[in-house]
Amino acid sequence: MIMSRSLVRLSRALCACALLLLSSVNVFAQSSNPVCTGRFPDFLNDICWSCVFPLKVMGNATLYAGGQEDSLTMGRKLVCNCGIKVGIPISFWEPSRMADVTRAPYCLVNLGGIQPSVGPHATQYGGIVDETSITTPGNGAGVLFTGDASFWQIHWYINPLYAALGLVEQSNCLENKGFDLAYLSELDPTHSDPELENLISPDAYLFGNLIAQSICGADCVAATVGFGLSTLYWCAGCNGSTFPLTGRVEAHVGDIQATSLVLQRLSAKLHRVLVQWSGAGERAMCGPYPQPLMDKRNYKYSVTNPVAQTEKIAGRCCQPYGRTTTVFGAGKALPGRENYGYQIFRKRDCCQGAY
Repeated sequence: MIMSRSLVRLSRALCACALLLLSSVNVFAQSSNPVCTGRFPDFLNDICWSCVFPLKVMGNATLYAGGQEDSLTMGRKLVCNCGIKVGIPISFWEPSRMADVTRAPYCLVNLGGIQPSVGPHATQYGGIVDETSITTPGNGAGVLFTGDASFWQIHWYINPLYAALGLVEQSNCLENKGFDLAYLSELDPTHSDPELENLISPDAYLFGNLIAQSICGADCVAATVGFGLSTLYWCAGCNGSTFPLTGRVEAHVGDIQATSLVLQRLSAKLHRVLVQWSGAGERAMCGPYPQPLMDKRNYKYSVTNPVAQTEKIAGRCCQPYGRTTTVFGAGKALPGRENYGYQIFRKRDCCQGAY
């Protein structure tokens, strides 16, 4: 009798241990999946509004700079014209796009971290993948080095803040579109397939070698002290290589570095497929124009999620594509919140009064 009671107690204890073990395994499995987090940016306090400067007229006559960086995209012109209409050349930076770069499929970081079930889940969940041998883009021969790789999903919003907040009266020099979710990488088969993506960027094979990649050091230096070199369009400054135009980052140094690279890649990709047009330079005085090879000097960006980039470093709280993330990225990544939001500013040159 005593032995039977002992067996019953032993069996109960084993069952309890088994249940505890299974529950812990289940919790571990759930925690290994990416979690969707995010918040709505406060457009008044979470946006680096000083990034809209410098404001220039008549080419290079600066009305206000505020210590902000600018790319020289237009020569000195007193007047301009669009057909028979005459106006004044103006130049500024427009906050017109917003992006999520996230580990969790369909996680709309800048929309409060909602995760709608809108279709089949992506096969790639994101985050740090594993220790891998890093090969050159375009499946080039040779191994560059060994390190961590990561995969990220990205979403692109049309978000013209001037029009959304009603800060400026009606002007053709400003984008007047409404807010829209324009791109979801989960629905783009080229985002996770480098071979398929190479169909829209066959020139990636030209730069899949050590010589082409080593030249990117010059682009990193240029982006650190100013803007990147537009001629080195296959380089993404200090953050890696522009190609392939996918969500996989072969050399994952940190979350801000990796997500900044994916952001720049998508910008280049949208230019290549003629979804994103250029609004800078004398050709844009009477409206944006197609630019298949993106000029990275025409973009600046700042972090909105999980920690808004509002504290200024050297008087600035935004940076051009390709700049090292070592300084401004400090403190912007939070454990367990590996979902990031960005505000994109694009250079705008326009013939005010004529366009």
